[in-house]
Parts: sequence; structure tokens; C-alpha cells
Amino acid sequence: MSKTKITEKLFQLSSYRTNVKTEFTAGLTVFMTMLYVLIVVPGMLDEAGIPKGPITVAVILMTGIVTIIMGIYSNRPFALAPGLGSVAFLSVTLVAAEGISWQVGMGMVFISGVLFVLFTIFGLRQLIVRLIPPAIKLSIGAGVGLFIALIGFRNAGIVVASEDANSLQLADIGSPNAILALIGFFIMSVLLARNVRGHLLIGIVIVTLIGIPMGITKLPDSIFSFPESIAPVAFQLDIMEALKLSYFPFLLAFFVPDFFSSLGTMLGVAGKGGMLDKNGDLPQIDKPFLVDAGGTVVGSLFSAPVMTTYVESAAGVEAGGRTGLTAVSTGVLFLLTLFITPLIMIIPTEATAPALILVGLTMLSSVRNINFNDVTESLPAFMTIVVTIFTFNFGNGIAAGIIIYVLVKSLSGRYKEIHPGLYILVIPLVLYFVTLAE
Repeated sequence: MSKTKITEKLFQLSSYRTNVKTEFTAGLTVFMTMLYVLIVVPGMLDEAGIPKGPITVAVILMTGIVTIIMGIYSNRPFALAPGLGSVAFLSVTLVAAEGISWQVGMGMVFISGVLFVLFTIFGLRQLIVRLIPPAIKLSIGAGVGLFIALIGFRNAGIVVASEDANSLQLADIGSPNAILALIGFFIMSVLLARNVRGHLLIGIVIVTLIGIPMGITKLPDSIFSFPESIAPVAFQLDIMEALKLSYFPFLLAFFVPDFFSSLGTMLGVAGKGGMLDKNGDLPQIDKPFLVDAGGTVVGSLFSAPVMTTYVESAAGVEAGGRTGLTAVSTGVLFLLTLFITPLIMIIPTEATAPALILVGLTMLSSVRNINFNDVTESLPAFMTIVVTIFTFNFGNGIAAGIIIYVLVKSLSGRYKEIHPGLYILVIPLVLYFVTLAE
């Protein structure tokens, strides 16, 4: 059997009106927009006492392998890596603030992953997806889009967090970094307006080259490197200690936001690619759910926190990716960085930031289908979006939207419009927010 026939059988490219070249370009685009993961995640985990060299290799392996499995098993263009929210929670809250060892934290991640797997196998995750009201599903895409755009603005050095004002403010847009990002934004915008295929990838390459004479793109001393051993971070988790009853609130803080973050990303990215059905659901969503759940379990064994679908997958969809071949391409490229890390890491965040901003723009269209004349529909949708942005966590946004939906529908006398299952779902969501407030 030829390679073309094998590819067609695995990914059904013709059914999705795509081809190998488009899928690889999309995978390369996702890879480039996600490269910051290889810097940010190991750096944050290093602060928690996890050896930086070995954990960098572990993160690359888990990101590459789990993303490839996602592409082959689910045939969806979703890329996965350790979630920044869970990484920050482990390093800042558990280790730095609470004095809990990272080994125990990884035990919590393992338990959370097992719960994800059980929820998926018994159909509970799919049930929750069906329970979520259409207005909130429509708002998820917009919330994810603005979330991506905010990451882009931050990485571009256009906005910064002000400690004095306790808010975001305009940064020094006259700095070389911000200027380079703005150049990239205008290049990609023009390419997008002219309907140039691969506009994000082309823009990233151009900006990376422009950054060389500006001194922002740093050329490496060497091209090849050899990965370190992962022995210091492999199988170091402490599951029994993580089972202590006093740690239940921390386990809940791992589980709830990552549960809804994965859901939000999948629905948002799939909506961008026209993959949702008439009810706003993703067909066969149990397959990507099972991959990210299993990835979390396996990742915890190698000290890589909760594996989750990344919002940057939307950049691949924007580039035309529609099948699992996009994810496979992304995963393979990540695995290759084990040997050419110096060369790959020359791409500055200023080159990928404008791509994220433009992807955010293209994901806002879903709000047009929300009924803004009915406050019981528009208010939960609005809260989903704004809480996502204001807390920098779309797991929080979805949870808040569901709670507001149940409250406003019930108190307005329209309780018959609420699925009975939502009353049960609200209980752990309220408990989650109470835990955060303590």
C-alpha cells in the first residue's frame, strides 16, 4: 500500500477537503506558536525544585508523543502539552506557598488523571458536554479567542501587568521587541487580508529573520544537541501521600479547571474549524478526551503536569489543518527538538505573538449566534467570556457561566429550561470557587 493510501486511510484527508501539504503547514504553524512551552514550562517547574535539564526532555517527549497519539487515535488537529495553569499551581501554590513537595504534587496530578480516565470511560465527560447550555458553548470560542489574543499581546510586549494599578496597561511600544511584534502583526494582517495560504507561518519566518539585525533573534553557537537523561524526574511521584484528606481542596483545584480548560479548548478550536454539529457538540469527543486523560496519567509518571489541549491548536486550524495529520506533524517536530534544540529555539516570542492575536480575532464570530435579547442566555455567555479573560483561565470562565445560567434561569422562574443534571453539576463548581476563596 502506498504512503498516499495509508495517509488517506488514517486521516481521511479527502473527506475533510485537505491534503498532506496543508496539514503539514498547519502542524508546523502550531509547533512554532507552541515553542514557548519548552522555555516556560521547564523554567516554572525548575522553581519547584525539579531538575531543569531532565524535565525539559520529559516535557518534549510527553508533548510530542501524546500529540501524535491524539492525531492518530482521534483524527483531530489538537496539540497537547503540560497546562500552564496546572504548572503554575504546582510550582507557586503547592510548593512555594504551601510547602508541599513536587513529588506529592505529581501524585495529585496522577490521581486527577485517573479521575479523567474514569470520567471518560463511563461517559461522564461526554454527558457534561451535552449538559452545557448552547449559549455557553457559543461563548467558549470567543472566550478562547480573547484568551489567545491576550497571550499574544503579553508575549509581544504590548501590554504588561501593573502591580500598582492591579491591572493590565500599555507597555513600552517603542521598545525593539514591541516594534518587531507590531511589524509581524501588520505583515500577517496584510497576508490574511490578501487570503495568502499559510499567512501565519510565513509571517513567523519573516519576523524571525527581521529580528536578526535587530538583535532579538539570537543565532545559536551550534545546531545539534543531545538530550539529558530523564532518570531524575521519572517515577518520582508520591501517590500515597497525595491521598491525604487534607489535600482534597488542592486535588479539586487541579481537576475542575483542567477539566473545563480541555473542554473549552476542544470546542473552541473545533468550532473554528467547522467541526461541531448543530448542537455545538464535537462528534466522538470521547476520543480526544481519552487521549488527554491518559496523557495526564502517563505525564505524571515523568513529572510533566496535567497534559491538556493547547489553544495554539487554533493557529493550525487557521492555517487549514482539519485532521489528525496536523497533530502528528506537530508532535514529530517536537520530538525532533531533542536533537536540534539550539536551532529551533531561535524563533523569538515576538514572531509568534502576532499570530496568536490574529487567531483570537478569527474566533470571535461565534458570539453572533447568541441571543442577546434574552438576558438569561446572554448573561451566562457574557460571564463565561469575561471571567475567562479576567482570571486568565477559561476553566474558571466555563464554570462561572454554568453557575450563572442555573441561577438566573431559576430565579427568573424559567427553571424548566434547565436540564436536571445541571443542578448536580453546579455543586462541585460552587465548591471549587469556595475552595479558591479560602
